[in-house]
Amino acid sequence: MLTFKNINALTTTLFISLLIGELYVNIPVLAYVILVLSWLLITIIGSFNILWNYHLMAFNSNKNHKEKHVAITFDDGPNIKYTPQILELLKSHQAKATFFCIGKHVEKHPNIIKNIVNDGHTIGNHSYFHSNYFDFYRKQKIVNEIEKTNNLVETIIGKKMTLFRPPFGITNPSIARALKQTKHKVIGWDIRSLDTVKNDEQKILNRIIKKISPGSVILLHDSKEITVSVLEQLLLFLQENGYQSITIDTLFNIEAYA
Repeated sequence: MLTFKNINALTTTLFISLLIGELYVNIPVLAYVILVLSWLLITIIGSFNILWNYHLMAFNSNKNHKEKHVAITFDDGPNIKYTPQILELLKSHQAKATFFCIGKHVEKHPNIIKNIVNDGHTIGNHSYFHSNYFDFYRKQKIVNEIEKTNNLVETIIGKKMTLFRPPFGITNPSIARALKQTKHKVIGWDIRSLDTVKNDEQKILNRIIKKISPGSVILLHDSKEITVSVLEQLLLFLQENGYQSITIDTLFNIEAYA
């Protein structure tokens, strides 16, 4: 398996082999440069691609799930304008979803959190600030953000979240160590809609539906107007094709709350 630990071990072994080789032949500096750059490239890709499970194990999809179920997930809420619209759409299609919420938004909109849970959906942790520099934080700062958001949600719904999705889906050793301490389960995805960067509703929808299969996890955001329109069409597609959207904890048979 291609993991940070394995790649480090392999790189170290190759580096030592080059040093030993220097005793017998002249090893060009380029060989060392290529080795270091290869390690760096693999680590960067692995850190930005949660599907690799490079730094930690994440629930990205359930390929063993035989029923036509998918898990629609929303990041970055709750949003005062769009989350209620999304909840209405989900209700009208008898669909369930999972919302990975940012702590500072939870603080502003506790009633929306209550509505999400009362409608039978699941709440997950998505850090407190969702900073662009989250992946540069040290372990303890990451732990503090996760725990602060957990405590906020617990005061609202009386439950402690056990699901976490890293901001931007980026992982690294500090995040891995933090989650080992907080004991959160990491939730990724296998279908990224790109609804935060694309402005064409049909292209976003096509990107999703062409990849759907039983056990898929779909990433959307309840902070964008276009997502509401995409969701409406997606729910119709799922209904017409015999699919049902369920919560992450149901899809993977795991506990969402402690």
